[in-house]
Amino acid sequence: MKRIGCLALVAAALVAGTASASTPSFRGAVSVIGPATKARMTGRSWHPGCPVSIAQLRLLTLSYWGFDNGPHTGRLVVNADVAGAVVSAFHRLYDARFPIRRMQPVDDYGGSDFRSIEADNTSSFNCRAATGSTHWSEHAYGHAIDVDPIENPYVDGGQTSHAASRPYLDRSLHRPGMAYPGGVLVRSFAAIGWGWGGSWSGSIHDYQHFSTSGR
Repeated sequence: MKRIGCLALVAAALVAGTASASTPSFRGAVSVIGPATKARMTGRSWHPGCPVSIAQLRLLTLSYWGFDNGPHTGRLVVNADVAGAVVSAFHRLYDARFPIRRMQPVDDYGGSDFRSIEADNTSSFNCRAATGSTHWSEHAYGHAIDVDPIENPYVDGGQTSHAASRPYLDRSLHRPGMAYPGGVLVRSFAAIGWGWGGSWSGSIHDYQHFSTSGR
């Protein structure tokens, strides 16, 4: 019985050690845009005439937790002047195990904001006008990020353009992936001085949108 008891203790210790070792630490890397990524961006998320050059942008490789409760690695393109702050925000989200569906540059969707949203993709840089405007979006400067856009829709007059987002028009029920006042997603970006589109006044609320200017 003593031997069996000892073996049980050893097995328990090994399981505990394995569980701890299987949870990887957050990793956030910042790199310049290489030739292959530049070629993929050109004609999709970036084109001549954009307000920033590709040399002003950086590729972030970030750890995040998925809705499957497992660790994943994603990529974002942001302006070089906010790269460190963005890594810090996603480090906070990772530590809190905030779930993110996927994280890929919008080039993987042909530069289409609509298609990226339909895939519930968290993304940043995209050289485009702001929704409903002729002015550059903060995304065109690499100064904005849309997080879990299905769970956090762009809402105009109580409506959304994405059918999968309709259950999330009710913001009173806090479900995984959602942004709400006091929640970890809003707090993580507030910690780096970014504003949130969910706090806009009027009939338009962009719950997915975080940016340096808040717009």
